[in-house]
Amino acid sequence: MIPIFVSGPAVEPVSLAEMKAYLRVDDDDSAQDDLISGLIKASRLMIEAVSRRILIEQSWRVVLDRWPRDGVLLLPLSPLIAVDSIGIADVSGTLTELPDDAFEADGLSDLPRIAVPDAPEPGKPRNGIVIALRAGYGATPEAVPATLKLAIRILVAHWFENRGDVAGSQILPPQALSLVAPFQRARL
Repeated sequence: MIPIFVSGPAVEPVSLAEMKAYLRVDDDDSAQDDLISGLIKASRLMIEAVSRRILIEQSWRVVLDRWPRDGVLLLPLSPLIAVDSIGIADVSGTLTELPDDAFEADGLSDLPRIAVPDAPEPGKPRNGIVIALRAGYGATPEAVPATLKLAIRILVAHWFENRGDVAGSQILPPQALSLVAPFQRARL
């Protein structure tokens, strides 16, 4: 199973203005804006990697060769917002979409899953099943849990204050790691 990033997010969980206030950087000082914006994005990606959760709505495509034997596919992306489509490729590679009533998406489970009881097998031997989905807590920063947003702020502040000065193997500062720990999901 291969998850492929398609698009998103439209916004970051922490805005530039919020981050500048947290860092106590004068809002009129735009000299650091690009750096801080880059650190916000990098820290979101780091928090997503450590927690194995998507924070802000993103579009993904999951590609696989065959359905699991029991017809239940555990998804590598969480939390699940929606399954937009499931396409099955025939021998020539032409995708045919399954109707919405042919599968059931369970976004409340952790790990999210899709049940496809009578799924047709693809005609292609490789990458014959293509699932388009959206994952994340929601489309707005307000949908992201406050503790994960605080972990982003702590990580940005750590990187901002220690630019190139700190060597070590710690992925996240201990304060940020403790905020992320309750959200960490199991690996597939």
